[in-house]
Amino acid sequence: MAETRRLFSTPFVIDELQSAAGIAALRQAIEAEHARDGQGVSISNIGGWHSNTRMLEWGGEAARALAYKSMTMADAITQDAKSSQASRFGWVPEMWANVSSKGHANQYHFHPGSFWSAVAYIDDGYGGSDDPALGGELQLLDPRMPMVRMTAPDLRMLDADGKPQQNEISIHPKTGMIVMFPSWLQHAVRPFHGSGTRISIAINLVAALKTG
Repeated sequence: MAETRRLFSTPFVIDELQSAAGIAALRQAIEAEHARDGQGVSISNIGGWHSNTRMLEWGGEAARALAYKSMTMADAITQDAKSSQASRFGWVPEMWANVSSKGHANQYHFHPGSFWSAVAYIDDGYGGSDDPALGGELQLLDPRMPMVRMTAPDLRMLDADGKPQQNEISIHPKTGMIVMFPSWLQHAVRPFHGSGTRISIAINLVAALKTG
């Protein structure tokens, strides 16, 4: 009998921020920085405000705590192949904020030079609504695309549960959610149509050999 095996899975992690006070402090720091530097920068964002990448400097203790949480998440799903009991690597975090309103989005991109990337939602902007028409989903793209389907675009490989594999994963954000994925995984944000303001924080973790 033929044996089907599955190779090269792509991990991603969804967790929750536990401190309401921490979320409030992050929001306060972002609003203060937004007021100080209203122009921000333009990278992957289509509209909206993208801060500089120095949030660890201006975000206060709450930003440092969020960076620590992301590093803890990364440690739980990463192993040094040559030192499995005590990794020779540590993480160098980089952090920035995004503020979006109706019609804003982020185009597909990835983060060269980093190992893990994460996004934390300080305010999902939905105002308590679960209406899917509000958009704003985080999209994770199958890294094998488009090569696996170039000659037969309507075919789908079956997953372990016997269902057709998805080409793209949609994650519906909610306030307090944090999502981590490999930095090479292409990701985007669908146009946001909520009436509120979406506030999120992006984090990159660069792997670096420990010096001490």
